[in-house]
Amino acid sequence: MSISMYQASVPVFIHALTNLAAILQKAAAHCEANKIDPATLLNYRLYPDMFAFTKQVQVACDHAKNGAARLAGVEPPEFANTEQSFAELIARVHEVVSYLQSFRPDQIDGSEEREVAIKRGDTVTTYRGQLFLLNRALPNLFFHITTAYDILRHNGVALGKKDYLG
Repeated sequence: MSISMYQASVPVFIHALTNLAAILQKAAAHCEANKIDPATLLNYRLYPDMFAFTKQVQVACDHAKNGAARLAGVEPPEFANTEQSFAELIARVHEVVSYLQSFRPDQIDGSEEREVAIKRGDTVTTYRGQLFLLNRALPNLFFHITTAYDILRHNGVALGKKDYLG
């Protein structure tokens, strides 16, 4: 039995982001229960040259929405990156999940060999669909969600592997 490009992407993105939203809710509750200024966690970074927590969540969302859009051969929507609270981050995650739910399998299935071009400044990197999904979109999504999770755990939010995996 084989797995389709749709099955390997959109449901995986949705599952990971749904778990991230639950983690964000736990972080907000932790701040409220312990009288912690949420900005302490939202602006926290594991190391000075790493993104802060808020940016980790934003970038995770971007990899999911951009990944699905690029596999489908459509232009991904752009988000302003203006979130400054847990509630706003949760809303962003839910917005991306809604966007992902709009994709149909026939838009993504068969994209294994579709050319995906990523432009960063003057540099364009081209992938084939399957390599893009397996070597860029999924690893980046999980990297940024894991880093957000690690920031929260480091700061005492009671999370476990079950929260991450769902």
